[in-house]
Amino acid sequence: MITVRFFAAAREAAGTDQAQFDCASVADLHEQLAGRFGARMSQVLAASSLLCAGTRLGDDDELPDRSELDVLPPFAGG
Repeated sequence: MITVRFFAAAREAAGTDQAQFDCASVADLHEQLAGRFGARMSQVLAASSLLCAGTRLGDDDELPDRSELDVLPPFAGG
């Protein structure tokens, strides 16, 4: 199981601050996130970074079991 923590717009799209998934790669996770949370989550994911232990992941990366991932949309600021 993978634990995914959502921040900012990702949390709004998911309606929760975290969820668990059973997947082997980032591409699988993206599919499952969109399937569970819908089109808004797909839009947020397109602009977000996915981090595991502070390292940015790409679609081809594998996800070890019991990973904790953060979905970080771009933050506005000034």
